[in-house]
Amino acid sequence: MAAPKKGRNASAQSKPGRSLALILIAIAALTGGMFASGHTTPRLGIDLAGGTSITLRAEAEPGQESAINKTNMDTAVEIMERRVNGLGVSESEVQTQGDRNIIVNIPKGTNSKEARAQVGTTAKLYFRPVLQREAATGASTATPTPSASGSPSPSSTDKTGDKDSATSPSATATTQGRAVTDALKADATPSASNDSKASGSPSPSASSSAGSTSGDLEKKYAALDCTDPKQRAAAGKGAKRDEPTVACGQDGKVWSKFLLGPVDVDGTDITKAQASFNTQSAAGWQVDMTFDSSGAKKFADVTAELAKQTSPQNEFAIVLDDEVVSHPFVQGTIAGGKAQISGSFSQEEAKSLANMLSYGALPLSFSEDSVTTVTAALGTEQLQAGLIAGAIGLALVVIYLLVYYRGLSLIAILSLLVSAALTYTLMSLLGPTIGFALNLPAVCGAIVAIGITADSFIVYFERVRDEIREGRSLRPAVERAWPRARRTILVSDFVSFLAAAVLFIVTVGKVQGFAFTLGLTTLLDVVVVFLFTKPLLTIMARSKFFASGHSWSGLDPKRLGAQPPLRRTRRPSAPVETKEA
Repeated sequence: MAAPKKGRNASAQSKPGRSLALILIAIAALTGGMFASGHTTPRLGIDLAGGTSITLRAEAEPGQESAINKTNMDTAVEIMERRVNGLGVSESEVQTQGDRNIIVNIPKGTNSKEARAQVGTTAKLYFRPVLQREAATGASTATPTPSASGSPSPSSTDKTGDKDSATSPSATATTQGRAVTDALKADATPSASNDSKASGSPSPSASSSAGSTSGDLEKKYAALDCTDPKQRAAAGKGAKRDEPTVACGQDGKVWSKFLLGPVDVDGTDITKAQASFNTQSAAGWQVDMTFDSSGAKKFADVTAELAKQTSPQNEFAIVLDDEVVSHPFVQGTIAGGKAQISGSFSQEEAKSLANMLSYGALPLSFSEDSVTTVTAALGTEQLQAGLIAGAIGLALVVIYLLVYYRGLSLIAILSLLVSAALTYTLMSLLGPTIGFALNLPAVCGAIVAIGITADSFIVYFERVRDEIREGRSLRPAVERAWPRARRTILVSDFVSFLAAAVLFIVTVGKVQGFAFTLGLTTLLDVVVVFLFTKPLLTIMARSKFFASGHSWSGLDPKRLGAQPPLRRTRRPSAPVETKEA
């Protein structure tokens, strides 16, 4: 058994170059990927790069002032945070200020327009029946009911040439896991009795279910110009849920105006909404909705009524913040509490609509109190101070290594450089991939990692020096010290990584940046020690400078206090006994 073990050790010692080659190839690949992607610097957080800060003020409905409480504010923060940070580890920051304000910080480099739109859509989500709809040209968009495939029925044509129906990502609402194909085919072609309903005016059935519209509202609808931002912002403001209203909505780049009936279903009735890709048909991306028991019944009732109508009165409008975000049409009763919205969705459009459906029903409404641009001047000064402090600390560590470990310090410094290269390239690539942003706490995490990495080197070096103190030569000492040092390093790094993981899970905002950086650098420490530090020391142990125990190698037996008896192969002779006269 001794001979094979010796052979394995000899083989392991003779091929440390493989590990070195592997880690150098990894660094080269990461560096190449960094330059190929064009992201050669880490993405910076709002405190370093600047960005947009939005202050939102909570507003309770009349008579419900008690709704502004800690529980509802925390729920609103969670919803907004999931909206703006929905792409992964990003540095958008959402937190309460006082008892009724929420601050949202959106760093430079994030799509601030999209994030602001997500934060701004904080009103209740409603489903309202569509009574009338017109495109921005002012022409009526009362189009014939599409067939099951989503194309217009050949029995009539769209006289207005409106592109809204053709380009809208909103399309047929269908049940999930139910036999809807036959129902769609049965209702695909409108009967002659429905031709009179295609004029764009509310049908008797729709009017009875939605309530009659007043003359003032009809005039307001006729005068509404949704291409005017001011009119868009004012449309539908203050509308009661049990009364008809007007609203604007956008399909692609086309604005349309809507005359809507009272609310039939609340956004709070949705328990789940997600985007998915339909692989079983040519529907492509779609949005799947699941309703609770109350919502399922209300949705079944309203779709049964809408299915009797023709376009646009067979559509229901999804209204968020008084704006129509989608208006799919219905061709059959949707029972069972599950539905799909499909038709010409891109992945981004489907995810955006699913996000609004999932988090649209806030317990409070919010208004923008202020929107300001944050400069990075203060953060830059703090970053410079932090980097100076880190550089001073690193310099002190290097000086200590040079004085105490001498030649061994070269291995430690090279290992630190490799760790820094891996950390920098990964941070640069993680910005565009998962939205990681480097902020001041994250920089602190990277500085703390210098000490963690240096500790691993010291543990291994001291184990080697202990072996030399016991009288062994350098090459056996390097191999015998590794198993014990490896165990200590792994336990230490596991504790650090566990602390970082717990901190990342239980905290939010900037503290997560610190935890993420600490966890990342701890993992890289293991990689560097195993694939670089140990193989490099194995190679160095073969050189005459280190193997001979040169006084400047850091491995001089005399300097380490190795006892001569431990280095001799012959035991000292026993003392001669003498007898007293």
